[in-house]
Amino acid sequence: MELLTLEHFAGHVNETYSAQLNDSEVPFVLVEARALSTRPQQAARAPFSLLFRNASAFLFPQQTYVMRHDSIGEVGIFLVPVAREREGFLYQAIFN
Repeated sequence: MELLTLEHFAGHVNETYSAQLNDSEVPFVLVEARALSTRPQQAARAPFSLLFRNASAFLFPQQTYVMRHDSIGEVGIFLVPVAREREGFLYQAIFN
């Protein structure tokens, strides 16, 4: 499996990703993809953060979700709820 990098996601901000949850798919919109601090010389990739929004009134638990996107395909992403906004809950994924 290819190592995911910021470049995989940066061109897909404001696009919808579908997360498999039980027998249904839940939409998450990627609202931010940004680089984190510089990478150590031994690191396989530069660290980055993804921020997703889900408009549901239900708070989804912190866990790995199988996310699908037309261009990226299917990947497991560990999402952590980090904030609540008027438009819904925000979930963050950190890759390091």
